[in-house]
Amino acid sequence: MIKVGKPKGQQVMRTRAMSATFLVMYCVLLFDVVGVLGDVGTAASYDPPYLPTRCGGYSEDQFPPGDLFAAVSDGLWDNGASCGRKYRVRCISGPKRPCKVRSIVVQVVDLCSHDPCPATLQLSNKAFTAISKIDAKVNVEYAQ
Repeated sequence: MIKVGKPKGQQVMRTRAMSATFLVMYCVLLFDVVGVLGDVGTAASYDPPYLPTRCGGYSEDQFPPGDLFAAVSDGLWDNGASCGRKYRVRCISGPKRPCKVRSIVVQVVDLCSHDPCPATLQLSNKAFTAISKIDAKVNVEYAQ
């Protein structure tokens, strides 16, 4: 009995094409996932009084709903151009496994008042407790 099927050369080419397609899809997925990562820095909480700020002075209207806001270090301040910018912030590590499994969006309202600033982002108490279980500086990932 004679089997009728595809010649072996076509099967090899088809297997190679599928492998190449898989490799291309894997690379696209890998670069897409890596592309969404933000910068890495540190975050700490800072206590009231929050007024006055370098962005809005004594105005209460500058604070976003939910009081999720931040003061930024010189590296992010950008000569005041960062006022009003929003950053998605996620805790990634710290002492005693402090991270909560969520990210938040904070709005920049001030320049860090300490020189040098103790963290890349100084978060309002409410913002900091939303990402961390303890009151200690943590490592964060952030993106605008």
